[in-house]
Amino acid sequence: MAYPLKFEPILQPRIWGGDRLRRVLGKPVPSRGGQTKWGESWELADLPPGSVKADSIGADSNGALSSLVANGQWAGKSLRDILTQHGSDYLPGRSDMHYPLLVKFLDARENLSVQVHPTAEYTRAHPGTHLKTEAWYVINAVPGAKIYKGLLPGTTRPQFESAIRTGKVADLLQSFPAREGDCHFLPSGTIHALGAGVLVAEVQTPSDTTFRIFDWNRLGPDGKPRAMHIEEALEVVKFETPTDARQPVALRSRQHEDLLVRELVQCEYFNLTRIEFAEGSVLLPPAVLDNQSQVWIVLAGQAVLDWAGQGGVAIAPGDTVLLPAALPDAQRTYMRVVSPCAVLAARLPANKTSSEAN
Repeated sequence: MAYPLKFEPILQPRIWGGDRLRRVLGKPVPSRGGQTKWGESWELADLPPGSVKADSIGADSNGALSSLVANGQWAGKSLRDILTQHGSDYLPGRSDMHYPLLVKFLDARENLSVQVHPTAEYTRAHPGTHLKTEAWYVINAVPGAKIYKGLLPGTTRPQFESAIRTGKVADLLQSFPAREGDCHFLPSGTIHALGAGVLVAEVQTPSDTTFRIFDWNRLGPDGKPRAMHIEEALEVVKFETPTDARQPVALRSRQHEDLLVRELVQCEYFNLTRIEFAEGSVLLPPAVLDNQSQVWIVLAGQAVLDWAGQGGVAIAPGDTVLLPAALPDAQRTYMRVVSPCAVLAARLPANKTSSEAN
């Protein structure tokens, strides 16, 4: 019987990374050649062949990558294996799909490169690229840290191309204070960068395609500038970003007895909510599960998920859990909340097809 799945994190070294994946989130950082700059923890991934680029580790030789289950009877199996054999439990009606979300933690000790991701139109014309729409939820930020998102209103393509040539791209970027609890939605085609000193949870479509535009005049590990992708980026950058897409997402809240649901993002690829549970035991009502596959990223507190009498799955800050779509026994599925708990819940929109998710 399907149950909540936890996964082995896949740690990625990045030139801009730091040590908060270990220090704040408790991730088991590998001791590899004195590497100290760990920028990403891939928490849930099921990427098809040809998806993963050479600078990301953990992929098969064909460029596919699938997380390994860390708990229960399926421990050690890949998410790909689970979905192949039990797909209807986690993706009802879509059992032939790869899981259409990629979930990460990002720790930026330094600025990420200024970058943009492909749009659907671009990927249709360029096989081997993959659409990437994402959202950042700020977990931790040092005073003065920033999120860079979108170009200044009125920026034209000629102005932007001139800024690229002269190394002044940063002068045309909009920036916002990075504040714990803020959520930033980044549709494909939005120019952006995570500023130094910010730790975020990232929910995105399953893509490892990034077009770098500007790298803050930084040198790579080999002492040379990292590769840029200017021509590709110029094909996808949206010069007129809607005003509401530039701001942190406004919270919309709904109260349900012992829990508070705050809606953050609703888009064609995923819905994102923050759910807060009071201390004690609570049945998981339809307002939380709604018979949909979803991923929980635990932000605060501790709890145990008792899933239809199959035994408890403990959750704590930094954990990521994939919940089955169907609730097998509503009267025997509940949470024992040890301390007030908050999770970031990513759901799939109804009737999403595999072709739309790629």
